[in-house]
Amino acid sequence: KKALDILLNYFKYLQMAPPDWPDKEWRGVRAMENTVTGLWLYRQTKENWILKVIASIQKNSFDWTSYYEKFPWDSAALADKKIPFNWEAEGLTAHVVNNAMAIKYPGLWFEESKDPRFRDAVFSGIEKYDLNHGQAGGRFSGDEHLSGKRPSHGTELCAVVEYMFSIETLYEIFGDNKLADRLELLAYNSLPGATTPDMWAHQYDQQSNQVLVSGAKRNWSSNGNFANIYGFSPSYGCCLANMHQGWPKFVENMWMATEDNGLAAVAYGPSKVNAFVGNRKKVIIEEETDYPFTGEIKFKVSLDGKARFPVYLRIPAWADNSIIKYKDRKITGKAGETVRLNERWSNGDVLTLTFPMEIRYETRFNNAVSLLRGPLYLSLRIDKEFRRTKTNKESFDFKGCTDWEILPKSSWNYGLILDKQNPDHGCMITITKPDKYPFSDKGDMVWSADSSRFLSLKNDSPLLIKTRGMKIKSWIMDMNSAADPPISPVNPEGDPEAITLVPYGCSRLRITEFPVMDIVFMTQKSKRGK
Repeated sequence: KKALDILLNYFKYLQMAPPDWPDKEWRGVRAMENTVTGLWLYRQTKENWILKVIASIQKNSFDWTSYYEKFPWDSAALADKKIPFNWEAEGLTAHVVNNAMAIKYPGLWFEESKDPRFRDAVFSGIEKYDLNHGQAGGRFSGDEHLSGKRPSHGTELCAVVEYMFSIETLYEIFGDNKLADRLELLAYNSLPGATTPDMWAHQYDQQSNQVLVSGAKRNWSSNGNFANIYGFSPSYGCCLANMHQGWPKFVENMWMATEDNGLAAVAYGPSKVNAFVGNRKKVIIEEETDYPFTGEIKFKVSLDGKARFPVYLRIPAWADNSIIKYKDRKITGKAGETVRLNERWSNGDVLTLTFPMEIRYETRFNNAVSLLRGPLYLSLRIDKEFRRTKTNKESFDFKGCTDWEILPKSSWNYGLILDKQNPDHGCMITITKPDKYPFSDKGDMVWSADSSRFLSLKNDSPLLIKTRGMKIKSWIMDMNSAADPPISPVNPEGDPEAITLVPYGCSRLRITEFPVMDIVFMTQKSKRGK
């Protein structure tokens, strides 16, 4: 009741005060964030005047719907150096975190207006982010401001967790499975990839091709040199506060209630949901799985007696011909669909879901490719050395709060030998049970409370993939980052080598956008040699 009183008083204040949402201020471009709370408050109280406050905010704050329709900060604006890397009104619209928050605003207003224009603006906006600024891991670039598709450009951790929350909110409204697919990409790649496995340290900016973590000067749009460090508060303190919403809100939204008194499995992973279903019957469903590292999922139903209610299972867009088994039945799920199982469930019922986990690829900057397996992007494993450093006046050593530079101790400049017709060809996959730190790999540093010191992890990541690559001697560093990948296909310069790939979220150093070697050239060269 106290929380409700506080929120009611706040919205009454907004109702009485004249609109004050200037475009040049953070509260102006983020004004519709109030709608998340306002709609929740309305559902609790049924006070219609709250909806009028929301309508006033929509009318009198920055017009993000028109922004997504016209989208001024596209690749042409980047090439012409027109994106405003500043903190004026225009610059705030190019700020990566503002964009990650704002993508949900037209959707929130669609929920009230039912005008398809606002729904269309959401999906158009996501498409434009991908087209102009898309990065591996489901995110878009912004090493403070939107900065294009080069894999050396960074994305602020705040933008990752805010994009996750926006996607979660939008799924509640639209139930579109493309949104849930995106959520898993962010949660299982971009979120853990920007932290140490124990989350004692985080990055302000992560890179898809991240071959050196240091305070050296980089070609960021407007961030400082220390934005790449894994530390307590590198660059600025916002991510230190904001990063913690990522996992709890993701877990909170793995399961959602449906309008027909059922349950929807939105995002997959080890979890347990307690809910009322059907005719107010209490049920517990426990999800046992090593997903996202494997594709096998088991759901165990616990309830008192029996109850009829629907269970909705999302089939990811990459998982055609998924197999669902329950009550001596077997059905096949098609990619991208939602399977509705409206059954009379009994205590002890077990439902299994199996996803095919073939390796696939997507084409990225300079015709480079990124490999994926399930919801996981795959990155080159680079041997690494952690070195303690000190970034700024906010740095301090307390338990695990050390600031880290990470230096490469093995080569990173590899192109892939890839059969695009059969990406699995030549790959050897090893899967092990995830341990205490699922998003980790051998050589990562974690804090040991028992011994009050840092330990170097000895275990491999839960997923290892051996494949073939070839060094590209001409691919070197540029301003302390990996230079742009050479345009693929690349003529070979040496001999094939075995390389190891790990999940993006298990890597601290990585290559995720790989040049592709010219297989035709290699074949012809081999024939000439014979």
